[in-house]
Amino acid sequence: MSAAALPTLPVLHSEWIKIRSARSVLGSLIAVFVATAGITALTAAAVGTADEASMGADRLLGAFFGINFGQIAAIAFGATALAGEFRGGALRVSLTAVPNRTRLYLSKVAVIAALAFLVGQVTGLATFVAGQALMGEYALGLGDPGTLRAVFGSGVYLMLMALLAAGLTALVRSGTLVMSLLIPFILIVPFIVGQVVGGAGQFMPDRAGQLVMRMDPQGSLGPWSGLGVAALWSLAALAAGWIAVRRRAA
Repeated sequence: MSAAALPTLPVLHSEWIKIRSARSVLGSLIAVFVATAGITALTAAAVGTADEASMGADRLLGAFFGINFGQIAAIAFGATALAGEFRGGALRVSLTAVPNRTRLYLSKVAVIAALAFLVGQVTGLATFVAGQALMGEYALGLGDPGTLRAVFGSGVYLMLMALLAAGLTALVRSGTLVMSLLIPFILIVPFIVGQVVGGAGQFMPDRAGQLVMRMDPQGSLGPWSGLGVAALWSLAALAAGWIAVRRRAA
């Protein structure tokens, strides 16, 4: 990959315009915040003061309860942000403006990553603050051990889920197919694999990535190594998507 294929400001700006002008894409990005912070706050308001473990056995992970729903929106954002290129000959139009396929692909990925990271960080902080404000005597503070790591890591995790979906969409050229397969995979497969293979589920992208939000991580992975495993899943998907975009006809 040469420097000539790296993103430039005009290409990055054009990709931002595409995302901003697509209501479904922008809506899924907003849904990341609404689902994560909103569901966490509502759950904390309903059961947060019942007992110390009302939001989960791991109190720190429980502070991000809504991320299980927010990650679905992140997957939808990553998938829809790429899917538009494969409808109605849009990719041919994009390649006319940006003939270098690697530059085009990296620019799209960079904008998706930047937006998902920014929204993820705002979401992580808002989720923690809003949820803990409703936990009464069981609330955690930003100064408690592991809290800042979890807030930052939650935003990175949401970004990685968006990038995983984006890479897979570039590979199969269908956002609908990616969402219909990836969302059940994230929600169901780690539990099945974890039970059948004896702990292999900890290396699934969601299980590994969410370790950064745990107060006491279990298994062979730590908070940052778990997030690293999730990053490897996303990088593998992005690499596969890059190869597909370079080799397939528009």
